[in-house]
Amino acid sequence: MAQTKKTHDAFLTPAAIQRMRDEILRLEKKERPPAAEELRRTAAMGDLSENAAYSYAKLQLRRINNRIDSLKLRVANAIPIESGVGEDGRVRIGTSVTVRAGGREQTFEVVGAQETNPLRGRISYLSPIGAALMGKKKGEGATVATAFGEVTYEILGVR
Repeated sequence: MAQTKKTHDAFLTPAAIQRMRDEILRLEKKERPPAAEELRRTAAMGDLSENAAYSYAKLQLRRINNRIDSLKLRVANAIPIESGVGEDGRVRIGTSVTVRAGGREQTFEVVGAQETNPLRGRISYLSPIGAALMGKKKGEGATVATAFGEVTYEILGVR
C-alpha cells in the first residue's frame, strides 16, 4: 500500500485570515471569560475528583484555549493569496480560470488547500485539476487523468 504524504499549505485569502482574526477576538472576549468564571465557580464546590461540573467546565475552557492557539498559529503562518492574474497571464494561486472540457464551460478559483470548496468552484492548487492548470495561459490545454480516462481542459480565460 502506497503511503500518501499529507501536504500542509498556509495559503489563505485575506478574507479567510480576517475571519480567523475575528474568531480569535470573539473567543477571547465573549467565550473565554464566562468559561473561566464557570471553572472558578465549579472549583469552589469542593471535591474536584468527583465534581462533574468542574470537569466539564475545565474541558470547555481547554477547548476554547486550544481553538484560540490553533487559530493564532494558522494566522501567524498564513501566506496571503493575492487575487487576480499576474503580469504574465498565467494561472497561479488566487486566479480564476474559465475552462472548457467535454463541451461544458466551468470557472474555477484556484486557492490554497484550506479553502477548497469544489461545489462553489474553489479548487486547490494541489488538486489534480488545479495542479494541471498551474502555470498555463489562455489558449493552452491542461490534461488530467481521471478514473474515466484523461480529460483535457481548454483554458478560455484567466483573471
